[in-house]
Amino acid sequence: MTDDALDAIREQKRKELLGEEVSGGQDATDAGASAPEDPIHVQSVEEFSAVTTDHDVVLVDFYADWCGPCKMLEPTVAAIAADTDAAVAKVDIDAQQGLAAQYGVRSVPTLLLFADGEQVEQVVGAQPEPKLRSLVERYV
Repeated sequence: MTDDALDAIREQKRKELLGEEVSGGQDATDAGASAPEDPIHVQSVEEFSAVTTDHDVVLVDFYADWCGPCKMLEPTVAAIAADTDAAVAKVDIDAQQGLAAQYGVRSVPTLLLFADGEQVEQVVGAQPEPKLRSLVERYV
């Protein structure tokens, strides 16, 4: 992780502790209160960190555009984002190779579940929607 990324995380945590506004317009009292209804396409390490700490429960889909099972899983991931209180993030492993390596992603799709900023589950391969919903609901 770069020094800039660590500085961004420290600044965000400082703001949360002081009750100041954090990225996304949320403050520390309502962080995680409302998850977006659409998946968040993560473009950087800093954005990944913000998403996984700003929301109580986050399902992260590590995918690749060339991956058939990833494309089959896309409607399921979108439905979970729309129908649950969990935020859903999508990480393109080709664009974010460092993040994929950091979380040990060796095949796609790989889904990680974060609760209260900590990774609590990892599932590899396309999964049926009921299984993913059940996994998310355990932590919401």
